[in-house]
Amino acid sequence: MYLKKVDGPRAVTLPDGSILTRADLPDPTTRRWVASRKAMIVKAVAFGLIPQTEALKMYGLSEEEYESWKKAIQNHGEVALKATSVQKYRQP
Repeated sequence: MYLKKVDGPRAVTLPDGSILTRADLPDPTTRRWVASRKAMIVKAVAFGLIPQTEALKMYGLSEEEYESWKKAIQNHGEVALKATSVQKYRQP
């Protein structure tokens, strides 16, 4: 078995004790962004699994979009990323 050479760690341990690996990340061709996938990308960047620039390029995200996901999680938790909850957590 051969492992593809990557920069950075192959896996990180999250504060809840779970392990997040590169294999757990969503497919780069993902078009439907559910809350759990958004949160996974934010966690991967926050805990050093992938650099932010790589995540933005790999998933075709804008910096503003990523920052809005990050801010929503920081302020209200993962539930704020759900499309049905956006109006509830949006600033007036």
